[in-house]
Amino acid sequence: MDAYVHGYHPDENERLNNQAHTLTGLLHFDTVYPAGHAVLEAGCGVGAQTVTLAARSPDARFTSIDIRPESIDAARQRTRAAGLTNVTFQQADIFSLPFEAGSFDHVFVCFVLEHLGQPMEALARLKRLLKPGGTITIIEGDHGSTYFHPDRPAARAAIQCQITLQEQAGGNALIGRQLYPLMNAAGFSQVRVSPRMVYADSSRPDLVDGFTRKTFTAMIEGVRASAVSAGLIKLEEFDKGIMDLYRTTLDDGVFCYTFFKGVGKR
Repeated sequence: MDAYVHGYHPDENERLNNQAHTLTGLLHFDTVYPAGHAVLEAGCGVGAQTVTLAARSPDARFTSIDIRPESIDAARQRTRAAGLTNVTFQQADIFSLPFEAGSFDHVFVCFVLEHLGQPMEALARLKRLLKPGGTITIIEGDHGSTYFHPDRPAARAAIQCQITLQEQAGGNALIGRQLYPLMNAAGFSQVRVSPRMVYADSSRPDLVDGFTRKTFTAMIEGVRASAVSAGLIKLEEFDKGIMDLYRTTLDDGVFCYTFFKGVGKR
């Protein structure tokens, strides 16, 4: 994996957990795997998505991999705490996978391609691991889908800092809109991509707190030092942008963001 622009601070782990908890219904309501099927979760991170996947398909067998041993340890602790026994963890690089061709019935990838400089190569390697007729599920966000009220230039500038930093690190924070052509180009068949919009206003306080405050704005706020040191923005303007994003969480505020979920077959 290329550089992870969000970093590995404990605050980032908490943000990922908030995101997973808040978006479970939106992103995972239609992800269920049959009993006895083998599923590879490629890039499990700290296990924020693993717990949901394994709990929703208790009779499927999951192999969850990540390149960082620290993340694997955190994910293992999380699944143990949840009482889940259908997950095996393994440290592995998505570009050097230690599995035979056709080892899995399904592959699940969430918030991983956006951090890779060569997402097509990653998809090709994952496709090889699928049995004929096996499926791949990919979920990615798209920071360019963000819109909000009140709409302020400083907030847009702060968001653009995160997009630029991720691009400089070799990733693509706008990859959600590219899932369909990427999956088709990788040779998957019957590709279907569905947008999953988060809409948060004061009538939905759980989304205002869990997503607008603790997921998206926390993510942008997390690149503050990097954005300023890279000369992308002045400190005062960045801080104003963060204040403007928090402004959207007030009673008259609105915040929208779209994730994209793609499913295809080998």
